[in-house]
Order: sequence, then C-alpha cells, then structure tokens
Amino acid sequence: MSMQDPISDMFVRIKNAQFANKISVNVPCSKFKKEITILLKKEGYIEDYHIKNTQKSNLEIFLKYFNGKPVIENITRVSTPGLRIYKKRNEIPQVISGLGIVIMSTSKGVLSDKEARKRGLGGEIICYIS
Repeated sequence: MSMQDPISDMFVRIKNAQFANKISVNVPCSKFKKEITILLKKEGYIEDYHIKNTQKSNLEIFLKYFNGKPVIENITRVSTPGLRIYKKRNEIPQVISGLGIVIMSTSKGVLSDKEARKRGLGGEIICYIS
C-alpha cells in the first residue's frame, strides 16, 4: 500500500511518539523530511536527529520535552498533495502571535516564517507548529 502524504505521516508519527512519551521516533528518510527536521532542530523543537542507513534509510528524530511535557504542542498540516497553499511574502501568517512557527517551502529551501519574511520570500505553507 502506498503512502499518499509522507509529510503528514511524519507529523503523525511525531505526535504519537510524544503522546506515548517516547525518546525518539523513526521516520522513512527523504531530502524534504530531512530539511524539515533540520529546521525543527534549529528552532529548538527537537533535541537532535540521525540518519540510519539500513536497507532503506530512516530518520531517527530525538524528541524534546520541558518539565515532562512535549515542546511541540501542536503540528497542523496546511498544504496537502491535493490542495497546495501558497502565500506571498506579505501574506505569511503568524502562529500564536509569533510564539509558534510556520514551516514554508520557498525557492531558497525550507524556511521558517521569520526567515522567509527577513529574506522577502513567499512560498508553500507546509505546516504550523506551536
């Protein structure tokens, strides 16, 4: 059976692992997922990540907790394979008045909303994280 939306699958795996208080979660690796994971680490939402090379490479994401609660409270997928959502540089939304982040796919790669505004770029809204 084929997976229709691998990015949503990655987010669901992260949510489920945090709900079960797991230390890490394994996700099938792709270049796009790796870029999202790098951004999550840079923004402080995950501890670390490693790429496991077995027959198929997996991305092991080490989850971050603060006082026993997961740092990522909510991940909301915005753009899906059936409905892409694009925003211009002056239309980029804010999550919880700037406390959360918007992950965007731009012509310069995967960026947070703050970085996209700073560079003056618009693009596809991948998800909201708070």
